[in-house]
Amino acid sequence: MALTLMYITNNPEVAQIAQRSGVDRIWVDMEWIGKEERQAGMNTVKSHHTIQDIVKLRPVVTDSTLMVRVNPMHEATKDYCGSKEEIDETVKAGAEVIMLPMFKTVREVDLFVNYVAGRAKVQLLVETKEANECIEKILEVPGIDEVHIGLNDLHLAYKKKFMFELLCDGTVDRLAGILRQKGVKYGFGGIARVGYGMLPAEYIIAEHYKLGSTAAILSRNFCDANVVKDPNTIADIFAEGVRHIREKEMEVAGFTARQYQANHEIVVEKVGQIVLNITKKQ
Repeated sequence: MALTLMYITNNPEVAQIAQRSGVDRIWVDMEWIGKEERQAGMNTVKSHHTIQDIVKLRPVVTDSTLMVRVNPMHEATKDYCGSKEEIDETVKAGAEVIMLPMFKTVREVDLFVNYVAGRAKVQLLVETKEANECIEKILEVPGIDEVHIGLNDLHLAYKKKFMFELLCDGTVDRLAGILRQKGVKYGFGGIARVGYGMLPAEYIIAEHYKLGSTAAILSRNFCDANVVKDPNTIADIFAEGVRHIREKEMEVAGFTARQYQANHEIVVEKVGQIVLNITKKQ
């Protein structure tokens, strides 16, 4: 079963290019509350999309699924609406999947599911220590459709130096085992193009198949459409990049247990070297 590939953009032209290339989900990212503080000084994507971006993309996202990450559960302020109104407006604008980030408690998840009220699929983004450590209780909440393991913020929460350390220390394995047992679809992290990235995508794709993951984000290293401006170049990157990912998936889907183990050992070795290099630079 092919991975569900997701790409973050609020640009209708880029969304159409991604869609034509076989990207399964176009992702509008409205999360901004607390993000700057958590990721201060890091070279991470902070999109701060809005409801109007959903409205703008809705007519052009016809073959892919339109997905929206809202803010963490929050009360209204004089400057911004509360979670219930934000979710209502997100549904009204046409979101088909709504993602909840940065939750810590069962109560937050229960409230979120009730606010969505079956009007869209519910996806949880597990990226806090608290969510990781009480995942069994969280999954008892009825109405959860999918889970994504957010390696970026989760590795920060555990004071790791590199997000893919969580593939090596048992964190993702543990979560994956629980999610499989509960029968909940899940994905983790992001991937660049095959042959690219600090940890090249081909090794991560094999880990997805080894662990039974069903989804991955196409990262900024796959194609940063804020830097690459020419639509034809973007189209070429997407067409070739998605094709190579699908080819690699077909290859690793046939791996034996020994081949998966050999790939994991390579991942551990490469991640160890990356962490060592990061440490030397600090």
